[in-house]
Amino acid sequence: MDGNLKARIGTAAVGLPLLVWLVGWGTPWLFSIVFFVLTVAALREYFAMICPGDSGHQAWGILFGSAIGLTVMVVPASSSAPWLSAFLIILFASALWSDGTLADRLNRLGWTLLGGFYIGFLVPQLALLFELKDGRAWVAFVFLVIMAGDTSAYFVGRHFGTRKLAPDLSPGKTVEGSIAYVIGSILIGMIAAVLLALPVATFEVALLALIMSLLGQIGDLFESLIKRAFAVKDSGELLPGHGGVLDRLDSLIFPVVFATFYLKVMHS
Repeated sequence: MDGNLKARIGTAAVGLPLLVWLVGWGTPWLFSIVFFVLTVAALREYFAMICPGDSGHQAWGILFGSAIGLTVMVVPASSSAPWLSAFLIILFASALWSDGTLADRLNRLGWTLLGGFYIGFLVPQLALLFELKDGRAWVAFVFLVIMAGDTSAYFVGRHFGTRKLAPDLSPGKTVEGSIAYVIGSILIGMIAAVLLALPVATFEVALLALIMSLLGQIGDLFESLIKRAFAVKDSGELLPGHGGVLDRLDSLIFPVVFATFYLKVMHS
């Protein structure tokens, strides 16, 4: 067993029991606090990647994304638009007096907007999903589907992967691993739906697991796009064998947003 795999297993041995307890027995307010803290941690990693050495811009970006995240979690959806609009105006105004050439200012503004909404707006959707009817079970379902897919892709890709999936974004990912991701997600998703007593038909569960497995991989590749743009291997080093917080959240973000939207539209 290589050192990276040992580190991954060690981190999982500590983190998984805590995650199981939080999802299974944690209160909604505690769940929201934990994932707000993780959102801030992911924002810190993101802005450390895009503006290394610029502590002022990093702090401003983290504050911007955190304000959006807090708005998502606290302010009702019907009242959040004015707050988000105000944050955008403040951000746009700040770009007028920032340092650098005009092109540099617009470039930083674009990356700040991306980080604020990619992390600050999308990651807190987990708290919204948790608060829906049967939300605790649905959060567990999403976690199990994505973890199963990620684990399947990791082992199949390492031992049987030959065809590169997206070599310019993530050289280690293979077509074989991607297929294993989908199969593992659907199989575990079918079992999880029964154990969690989700009120959906078998075909619907399989379709949801399929869509989430594809979105999980797209989310992973999207973060890889950002990391490759700044020549960074991992978003951070907080989680041995896994990288940073954003490296662990990347494949969850898009499936969680989809699940929240789907349940509000189809099962509200």
